[in-house]
Amino acid sequence: MKTADEVKNITILGAGTMGPGMAQIFAMGGRKVTMWTRSEATREKAKETLHKSLETFAEEGLLSKNQIESTYGLVTFKLTVEEAVAGANFVMETIVENKDAKIDLYKQIDSCIGEDVILASNTSGLNVFDLVPARRLKQMVIAHWYAPAQLIPLVEVVKSEQAPESYADITVDLLEKCGKTPVLMKKFIRGYIANRLQMCINQEIFYLLDNDFCSPEDVDKAVKASFIPRAVVLGFCKRADFGGLDMTANNFKNKSYTFPPAVDMPATLAKHIEKGELGFKSGKGFYDYTGIDKQALLAKRDKQLFEIFRIAKKFMDDPV
Repeated sequence: MKTADEVKNITILGAGTMGPGMAQIFAMGGRKVTMWTRSEATREKAKETLHKSLETFAEEGLLSKNQIESTYGLVTFKLTVEEAVAGANFVMETIVENKDAKIDLYKQIDSCIGEDVILASNTSGLNVFDLVPARRLKQMVIAHWYAPAQLIPLVEVVKSEQAPESYADITVDLLEKCGKTPVLMKKFIRGYIANRLQMCINQEIFYLLDNDFCSPEDVDKAVKASFIPRAVVLGFCKRADFGGLDMTANNFKNKSYTFPPAVDMPATLAKHIEKGELGFKSGKGFYDYTGIDKQALLAKRDKQLFEIFRIAKKFMDDPV
C-alpha cells in the first residue's frame, strides 16, 4: 500500500464507546466500513448511535439530509473477526483497555489478515507494541482518538519501530481526508500528548481541591475564562513565544511554581469514588445531574462542541 487513496475498506473491531464515531468519520470520508463486536446488544446500540449521530451532523449542516442513509449504508456489521477483516486495507482496533483481551484479539487478527494491511490501535493506556504478534509489528501503528470520536478532531498517530514511515504517513493522510486533525509523534510514549498534558493539569487541580484552595466550579470558571480559549488561538508553545521565552525561563529560575507532592490517589477523587459518584453516568460527580434530562444535556454539549471546533478550525486554517 502506497497512498491513503488505496484505503477503500476499513474494519473497526469494537463497537462500544469509540467505534460508532470512528465508523461515522470513515464513512463520511467515503470509505466502506465493517464493524465487529462480540455483543449483540452492543451491536444494536452502535447502529442506533451511528444513525442518530448522522442525523445530528445533518442538523448542524455538516451532512445533507439525503446523505444520512447513503453514509449509514457504508457501514456493515459482521459476527466474527475473520468475516470483519476480510478484504480490509486498514484495521482499527478499539476494544476494552484490557491487556489479555487485546492479546486474544490480536491472535485472531494475526490468523486472517494479509501482509500489506495496516493494523492500528486506539489504545489510550497500553503499549500495544508489546502485545501484538512480533511478525505484525511491521504493520502496526497507533491512532489514538478522543471521545466523542465523531466530534473531537484530534488523533495522535505513532508507528512501531518496525513499521515503515509510509504507514504512519498513510494513516495521517487518511485521517486528514476524513476530516480529522492528526498529529504524528516521533516515537511512542504512554499518554501521547494531550493525555499527558491533561494528567499534569489534573494533578494540580486535585492538589487545589484536596487542600481547599477553591471549588470545582471555580476551577472550571478560571480555565474557561483564561488559557483554554487563548490556547485555541495560540496553543501552548506559541503562547510562550508571544509572552517571551525569557519570561518562561525566569519562571523556572525564580521557582515561581513548585510541583504539588505526588500522591497515589487524590483525596477528593477517592471520596467521590467511594460514594459511587462517578460523574455524569452515575448522576453525580463534581456536579449534581440529578433530575436532569441527560439526552438533552448531551445534545447541548455536542452542539456547543460543534460551535467551538468550528471556531478552532477557522483559527487553525489561518494561524497567528
